Amino acid sequence: MILENIALAFKWLKSNKMRALLTMLGIIIGIMSIIAIVIIGDAMTSSVSDSLSSLGAGNITVSVQEKGAKTQDPFGGRAAMYMPASTGGKTPESDDLISEQMIAGLKSNFPAEIEGVSLSHSVGGAQARDGDLYANVSISGVNADYTKANNITMLSGEFITDADVLGISQSAVASDKLINNLFPDGADPLGQQIKVYKSNSIELYDIVGVYHHQQMGFAGSMASDEDITTTLYIPVSAAKQDLIEKNYTNMTIVASEGSEVDALTGQVQAYFDGVYSYNGTWGATVSNMSSMLDTVTSTLGTISTAIAFIAGISLLVGGIGVMNIMLVSVTERTREIGTRKALGAKNFHIRFQFVTEAIIISLVGGLLGLLLGICIGAIISSIFAVPLVLSPVSIAGSVLFSMAIGIFFGLYPANKAAKLDPIDALRYE
Repeated sequence: MILENIALAFKWLKSNKMRALLTMLGIIIGIMSIIAIVIIGDAMTSSVSDSLSSLGAGNITVSVQEKGAKTQDPFGGRAAMYMPASTGGKTPESDDLISEQMIAGLKSNFPAEIEGVSLSHSVGGAQARDGDLYANVSISGVNADYTKANNITMLSGEFITDADVLGISQSAVASDKLINNLFPDGADPLGQQIKVYKSNSIELYDIVGVYHHQQMGFAGSMASDEDITTTLYIPVSAAKQDLIEKNYTNMTIVASEGSEVDALTGQVQAYFDGVYSYNGTWGATVSNMSSMLDTVTSTLGTISTAIAFIAGISLLVGGIGVMNIMLVSVTERTREIGTRKALGAKNFHIRFQFVTEAIIISLVGGLLGLLLGICIGAIISSIFAVPLVLSPVSIAGSVLFSMAIGIFFGLYPANKAAKLDPIDALRYE
C-alpha cells in the first residue's frame, strides 16, 4: 500500500506539473535559504577559526588599559588591547606602558613556561616604487619572536633577527606579492634595496627575506595582485626610531609547548597586577587566544542559527501552500474518495493516501531547495575563497524537516478527506 500511494503521488505530480511547482515554491525557497545560510555560516566560522588559530592557540595577549574602565571586548572577555576611545580619550604616559624591564622580568619569572614575547609596532601605509613599478605596503616593526606568535611562511632568506633589532638595521622582509611586482624579471631579491615612500619621508630597506602572503578568507582583499596591500616587516627598533616613546601598549606571549595556557594567563595577570600596583590609573589586562577562539566560534554559530531561523519562516508559507493545494485536491477528488470507500477503503487508507501525497510534495521541494542551497553556498564560498563545508546534520535535517512539513500541513486535508460520507461523496458534482 505504501508503494502504491507513493506511485499515485508521483503520478499526481506528473499530471499537475505547474501546480506542483507553485505549491513547492515556498518550501524550495525556505530550504534553499536555510542551507545556503548554514553553509556560509560554517564556512565563515571555519575561516575565522583558522585565522585565529594561525595566530597561535598558545598565544597570550597583554595590553595596557585604564583601571576601572575595563570594557567587554568583542570576544566576551576583558579588553584585549588598549583603545583610547574606551578610556575617555586619555592616553598613558611612558611610565604607564610596558617597558623592556617589565618584559625581561616576565621572562625571568617564567623561563620554562614562556617560549617568546612578540612585539610589534605599526608604522602605517606606504608604497614601494622602482620607476613605473610599485607595490602597496603596510609597514610593521617586529622583533625576532614575532614568527613564534604568527603564522608566517618564509620562502627565502630569513626573518628579522635579534641582531637586526639591536643594530636598528634597515632590513626588511617582503611578501612574494611585492617581489612579483617590483622584480617581474625574476631577479633574486635578497640583498636588493627597495625605496619605500612614506607620507613624510622616503626610506631605503635591504631585503633579507621573502614570505608567502596568505589572504585571510572573508577578510581578504578583493584587489588585484598589483594593487593588493601586503605587510613589509622591519625591525621594531627601526620602526620606533623617530618616536620618543619606546615602550609598548601591548604584546603577545607565546607559551612553551606543554604549558597550561589558562593557568599561565592567570600567572601573567598576577605578575602585571603586581608591577602596576603602584599605578592608580593604568594597568595591564591579559587574555589568551583559546578562549577568544571558543567565544568567536560560539557567537558566529549563534548568529548563523538566528538568521537561518528567520529564513525558515518562509517554510511556514510553504506549508500553508501545501495545505491549500491538498484541500483543493480533496474537493476535486471527492467522487474518487466516495468510489474508494464504496469499494471497501477505510478512513485510514484515505488519510494515508493524502498524507503520502503531501509528504512527497514537501520532500521533492525540500530536495530541490537543498540542491539550490548547496549551489549558492558553493558559489559564495568560491567568491570569498573559503572552504565549502557541508554539514551532514543540516542536510539530513532539511530532508526530515521537509517530510515533517508534509505530515503536519497535510494531516488536516487528509482527515477531511477520510471523514467524507461515501454516499455524499458519490453524489458530489
